[in-house]
Amino acid sequence: MAHPSYYAPTGGHPGQDQLLTDRAMFTDAYAVIPKGTMRDIVTSFLPFWEKTRLWVLSRPLSGFAETFSQYIMEVQPGGGSDRPEIDPQAQGVLFVVEGTVTLTLGRDVHVLETGGYAYIPPGSDWALHNRAQDTARFHWVRKAYETVPGLDIPDPIITNERDIAPTEMPGTEGRWSTTRFTDPQDLRHDMHVNIVNFEPGGVIPFAETHVMEHGLYVLEGKAVYRLNQDWVEVEAGDYMWLRAFCPQACYAGGPGRFRYLLYKDVNRHMPLTLSKR
Repeated sequence: MAHPSYYAPTGGHPGQDQLLTDRAMFTDAYAVIPKGTMRDIVTSFLPFWEKTRLWVLSRPLSGFAETFSQYIMEVQPGGGSDRPEIDPQAQGVLFVVEGTVTLTLGRDVHVLETGGYAYIPPGSDWALHNRAQDTARFHWVRKAYETVPGLDIPDPIITNERDIAPTEMPGTEGRWSTTRFTDPQDLRHDMHVNIVNFEPGGVIPFAETHVMEHGLYVLEGKAVYRLNQDWVEVEAGDYMWLRAFCPQACYAGGPGRFRYLLYKDVNRHMPLTLSKR
């Protein structure tokens, strides 16, 4: 199976002759960060990472989405880190959208190509480097792991999208499907990062209104997305950030497939005091 095509930002700046008008918006219920906002001036850097910059797409905000953070990492040839994560409670998911990275997890070495996925449990000893000749770009989703007495910490997962058959949503004849990297029945996991796929004409036919927070990065195609009371046009490279209970739906009008990387928090009791979040 050939690699799908994923959009990845490259930075740069628009010319002084360009209009300021864009699709960026931040509301009480959701945010839309269009690909056109991911410029050089808004990149960040991290301790112990060499030849690397990143775009921060989301971070916990009190009163908004509070469970996760998501980065797009850009690592130049020869770059990377022997100490990538400094929070021992943080678990992570990596998803490669361009290039190749070498992930060392414990004693095991994995080469993640485009479409590569890695789940990294909290407290892991890991490192990541770009040993190839081209720039590598990947998503890094981080969440503080919520331990449960009697449940073990999840095992690492290393795979590639091309090796996973999408699961069709019932009654959709394949127009709406999900590529699942984690077994939904494995309650050790308190977050899922999947790929949602729509064929042209596919829809989410009701306004999903639920407790899970979301980060949605459009990998491919375009669609109109219902966010709270608004219909918003989105395309490859755009990011949507949804707080809990924000109504959401989708219509993928084509002409090609519409696909996005989706984060959601799962499988845990709701904290009953704010201090536990």
